[in-house]
Amino acid sequence: MDHYSKERTLVIIKPDGVQRSLIGEIIKRYEQSGLKAIAIKMILPSEDLIERHYSVDPDFKKKVGAKAIESYKTKGETPPSNDPEVVGDSVVKRLKNYMTCSPVVAMIWQGAHAVELVRKATGGTEPRTSDVGTIRGDYVLDSYSMADSDGRAIRNLIHASGNPEEAEKEIPLWFEDKEIMQYRLVQESILYDVNLDGLLE
Repeated sequence: MDHYSKERTLVIIKPDGVQRSLIGEIIKRYEQSGLKAIAIKMILPSEDLIERHYSVDPDFKKKVGAKAIESYKTKGETPPSNDPEVVGDSVVKRLKNYMTCSPVVAMIWQGAHAVELVRKATGGTEPRTSDVGTIRGDYVLDSYSMADSDGRAIRNLIHASGNPEEAEKEIPLWFEDKEIMQYRLVQESILYDVNLDGLLE
């Protein structure tokens, strides 16, 4: 197994994050946690790329549909359907429209527990119920109910891989190997060197 410091995660700043000029703020949050950016680019994704992205997990539609239904019920609201596949299919169609309407910024972040740390800093999928202090909790006011009443995808600034296995499937969709940088940051000594050798002159 690779060292914890080699874990990678895919992050995409979605069109609303780009259009609201939050690229720098979002990058800053991940950098300050100690993670290292090893690839960054701005692209306008195709519908085909978005379809492939959300098909990496064959159960994505069912999972996202079930999650949305549960969120509605927790808040005492009626979901548009009680069938997770139906709700999930609707979510993916709306995501295609949303993710192809403007450039996005795709990034790979590397470091110990990268997936978990990015998701913690990012906050829950629904901004309305995300904690204050998370990116979504601090910068977005959208909700599932408002997005559904408007017939659109929820605007939550960021996609972040759900687990390390998913990250390793998603990364090749967005980046070629030659676009991923291998380098060392000075701060990695304080984060990972076991004996902290070489800090004193």
